[in-house]
Amino acid sequence: MADHTYLTTEELAARIKYDSRTIRDRLKDSVLLEGRHYFRPFGGRKTLYIWENVQMDMLMYSLESAVGIPLANGGTIHG
Repeated sequence: MADHTYLTTEELAARIKYDSRTIRDRLKDSVLLEGRHYFRPFGGRKTLYIWENVQMDMLMYSLESAVGIPLANGGTIHG
């Protein structure tokens, strides 16, 4: 099994420069998926985030959204 870095909400917030409340209220369960990005060890209330998966998906999403729409004059529009 691969080694993973497990982070608390506060540790993840410090790494990605988000407020911990934003992670708990807006990102968890809409962007961050249980089983992929986080889990609750031993069925408890504490949430641990899997840093490698969060980081990989953030970068992948960033690269996908950086693709622009080509224009006839050779330029690109980023929507």
